[in-house]
Amino acid sequence: MADFGFNEHHQNEVINYMRFARSKRALRLKTIDSCFQDLKDSRLMEETYTVDEVSDMLDGLQVLVRGEVEMELINTAHTNVLLLRQLFSQAEKFYLRLQTDISELENRELLEQVAEFEKTDFKANSKVNQESSKPKLAPLNEGGVSELLQKEISRLQEDNDKLKARLRTLESQAMSALDDKSKAERALKDLRKSQGDQQEITNLEGTVAAMQADFEKTLNANVASQKDLQDCLVSAKHDLLRVQEQLSLAEKELEKKFQQTAAYRNMKEILTKKNEQIKDLRKRLQRYESDE
Repeated sequence: MADFGFNEHHQNEVINYMRFARSKRALRLKTIDSCFQDLKDSRLMEETYTVDEVSDMLDGLQVLVRGEVEMELINTAHTNVLLLRQLFSQAEKFYLRLQTDISELENRELLEQVAEFEKTDFKANSKVNQESSKPKLAPLNEGGVSELLQKEISRLQEDNDKLKARLRTLESQAMSALDDKSKAERALKDLRKSQGDQQEITNLEGTVAAMQADFEKTLNANVASQKDLQDCLVSAKHDLLRVQEQLSLAEKELEKKFQQTAAYRNMKEILTKKNEQIKDLRKRLQRYESDE
């Protein structure tokens, strides 16, 4: 494992994982073998089979094998995630950030080295005594590495303090900005209210002006109408006087014409005689009263 640059502890960890993976792989292969054996024992009991029967048996076997392989692949992926979780959790305790290169997982050269290690070094190291404690990253007790970590921790703490101070400054600025925003909003609200009042006054002035214009228009119309009525009244009076004068002339003319008729003269003579008779009767009556 010198090509991988592992120390003895990490090499033993790799051996433990490969042993675990090999046992899981062997178990899954046994399950697949049992699928084929079950097919032989339960279905291959005749000497000849039709094409449909063979196709049906192969389809069933395909479903079983596919399910086993898919389950193994999913379980392997989840197992790798749990392994990475352990490594990352231990690294974070020492303020470390591990990085992975996914493209290296398909490096054929490295894969061949791992396969060669499994064939040779794995067997040679299979009898090495394993640590009985729970697998963890060994504490870093080397002076240089510990000092480096301590410096890194101090730097991070210093950066953290700077960030906290910067955060407090930003919070103060944010609060000040919020106060300014509140003041600006209040001022804007007052301005809008003032503009609203001014607009209302302008609207009222416009309404009053319109009403005054309508009133003046109506008044002028009434004055013109009154003047027209007065003119019409005067004209009607003149017409009435002219008609009355014409009527009077007509009556006089009619009376004059009536007086010139024979019937009028006869009636006048009769009335004159009647008047004389009445006067005579009155005289007689007076004499008669005197004699008594």
